[in-house]
Amino acid sequence: MSNKDRFILLSFDVEEFDMPLEYNYQISKQEQLTVGKKGMDRIMPVLNHTNIQATLFTTANFADHFPELIRGLSEQHEIASHTYYHSHFENEHLLSSKQKLETITGKPVYGLRMPRMRSVDMDEVKKAGYQYDSSINPTWLPGRYNNLHLPRTLYRDTGMLRLPASVSPNLRIPLFWLSFKNMPLQLFKFLALQTLKKDGYLCLYFHPWEFVDIHEYQLPLFTRRWCKDQLLERLENIIQYLQKEGEFISTRSFINKKPR
Repeated sequence: MSNKDRFILLSFDVEEFDMPLEYNYQISKQEQLTVGKKGMDRIMPVLNHTNIQATLFTTANFADHFPELIRGLSEQHEIASHTYYHSHFENEHLLSSKQKLETITGKPVYGLRMPRMRSVDMDEVKKAGYQYDSSINPTWLPGRYNNLHLPRTLYRDTGMLRLPASVSPNLRIPLFWLSFKNMPLQLFKFLALQTLKKDGYLCLYFHPWEFVDIHEYQLPLFTRRWCKDQLLERLENIIQYLQKEGEFISTRSFINKKPR
């Protein structure tokens, strides 16, 4: 498989920074939005400098507060749904978030990722008009989920295309935001390239708020390690490394390359 046949699907969950609430640290709704917006402001220069296309799984609530930002980002990147609110979900939000994002961007929304990769009824997802779902991390993460029984790569579930986040081929080591923060960069690169060569694509995801200084919040060290400038440098480093190994495209573009 040549480099031209390999694809990197880089995505960000554009959302309210509500993680402190999980650890009983109070943070206002306005501050949640402000931290999320600061994160977007920090990663945008990296995306522009490297000239890549990403997928932004965005809560409708965030987009409703920063419509011009999301509208502008939609010119280069795919805007997909991260439901309506990051902290609260009802099935009706599948459709209402999609409609809100489409109204703001003037473009169709094809994809969904649930907050915190929570489970969702695929029949409800189909009913809301989505073409793909990326709400699966096919690994075992203590206290969060155990998805070792699920397929590791793109598959269909009751007629819906499901694109799991990437994990390594053998041990299913997750290649997501927490491993990127805590794993030695060279090891992450090794596993990412191994996965890219094996699967023909790599599905990575992060959060804009990771790139803001979040040390003041009472969060576990493993969640706030390497934040701000150090993490931005890591992000640009991994992007430039992977640009030599494949093409960065939106999730929707990748899905379109696959047989229906």
